Amino acid sequence: MSTSSGPRTPREISDDLTDTVLDYDPTAAEVLGLRPGSDAVPDYSPERHQQLVDDLSGLRVELDAATTDGTRPLPPEEQRAARLLRERIDTFRATPLNSELNNLFSPPQKLRTMLILAPRDTPEDWAVLGRRLAHIDESVAGYRASLGAALRQGSGAAPRQVETLIAQLRDSDGWFRGLADAAPAGVHAEVSAAAGSAADAMRGLSTYLADEYLPLVQEKPDGVGADAYLVGARYFNGADLDLAEAYAYGWEEFHRLSAELATLAGEILPGSAPRAAMDHLKLHGEAVEGEENIRVWLQEFMDRAIDDFDGTHFDLADRVKRVESMIAPPGGAAAAHYTPPSHDFSRPGRTWLPTLGETRFPTWDIVSTWYHEGVPGHHLQLAQWRHVADTLSTFQVTVGQVSACVEGWALYAERLADELGFLTDPAHRLGYLSEQTLRAARVIIDIGMHLRLRIPAGAGFHDGEIWTPELATEFLLTHTGMQPGAYTDSEITRYLGIPGQAISYKLGERAWLAGREAARTAQGDAFDLKTWHMKALSLGSLGLDDLADELAAL
Repeated sequence: MSTSSGPRTPREISDDLTDTVLDYDPTAAEVLGLRPGSDAVPDYSPERHQQLVDDLSGLRVELDAATTDGTRPLPPEEQRAARLLRERIDTFRATPLNSELNNLFSPPQKLRTMLILAPRDTPEDWAVLGRRLAHIDESVAGYRASLGAALRQGSGAAPRQVETLIAQLRDSDGWFRGLADAAPAGVHAEVSAAAGSAADAMRGLSTYLADEYLPLVQEKPDGVGADAYLVGARYFNGADLDLAEAYAYGWEEFHRLSAELATLAGEILPGSAPRAAMDHLKLHGEAVEGEENIRVWLQEFMDRAIDDFDGTHFDLADRVKRVESMIAPPGGAAAAHYTPPSHDFSRPGRTWLPTLGETRFPTWDIVSTWYHEGVPGHHLQLAQWRHVADTLSTFQVTVGQVSACVEGWALYAERLADELGFLTDPAHRLGYLSEQTLRAARVIIDIGMHLRLRIPAGAGFHDGEIWTPELATEFLLTHTGMQPGAYTDSEITRYLGIPGQAISYKLGERAWLAGREAARTAQGDAFDLKTWHMKALSLGSLGLDDLADELAAL
């Protein structure tokens, strides 16, 4: 609490906002490593969510007072913090955080992530884990109540989302029950009983979804419509988007990238289309055999990347240089992902590869993905935020994270690796172009499916037809490196269940590139890319309403 007269500053208010969000969602505290030793679990009930909305409204009133007080002009860092606070408070109030139902970001996946990341180094760590497991049934009960309330308000999830979550819950049953296997003797019985209780709660949730919830949403369409889509787009992008402009931009980027992809495919396999070249690389290109071998391969890849980029294109603190390669446990989404280091760096940043039962891993497309997930992508940005946290508000580097800022940087990082000559291997560059094409396709099909838009005349793909999940699947299988099966199905389900998130990659990258180009133009020969990178990575989170302008001014 500030001791000065007058209203608190935005960064002081942000501390309360951070606490408010973490009190509501202890899973976020575990991911961020902000409350070590806590055994709290989330209360996902409708009543608790309303309390969150009321608390946010009170902070919004105080923020307005702080930013209109003419006695204390706000310095730039406070203005930046205030803009993020205002946008995120309004967005959080409008988003149904307790009743989301999808394959990646809904309460069951958040609970699972919390348990995956929970420390297990000491008997007390195991005791904390046991206490959390013992109360998972309370979180599940609150979630069920919120799902029921959402149904009564007419906002239930589509069958595709429900069926996917049911399958995830059933797949993770053995994982939950095995959480106590390595517990020390002194707490083993307690943790084992609690793990069984948590597994029973998740099994009960899957039964409820199958027997009671699913029959009530059989007619629910996959797409959410324009109004709900704009809420999601604001949450993940930090801006009120012009969806028609974004849809047109997606097509423009898709056609540009497709032409480049076709040229390179012909060089790899003369006379072939991109799909044939990708299939050829999957069967005959470089591959790593074995789950542990691919984990080690990815670790060595990230270690080399740090050596390649540090001192030349970035200046990295020692604690930022530590990142771990991990294999994701079963029961989650099919996409690779990253978890940031704890706030004090006692837990490192980690990349996670879901192996989905595979034992052979072609590398042609994984190289660009690990520039995205690891270095110089997610890891450098999110670890650097924590490294400079004392110059920002806690909110800016933790729960105020905006997907477009983060995913936009990670996609920019892939492009940077290409620009700097790290993707000269034709196979690896084909993977990069395939991933870039996928991100452009996401803009098209995410907006197209949810708003039921028509495919433009001259697109060369079902011209004039209205987007459906089936057409979106065909589009991905035709124009990217995806294969029919679990991963492609998971991607389509993800887009439909998390409206507005899939577009944040390409729209965010566009803002990063625009900001860099504006800074380069303004500074001329004095522009230094390494200096710009380090300043940019030390800004903390920003929404698209502010990102390009802030980057241009660096």
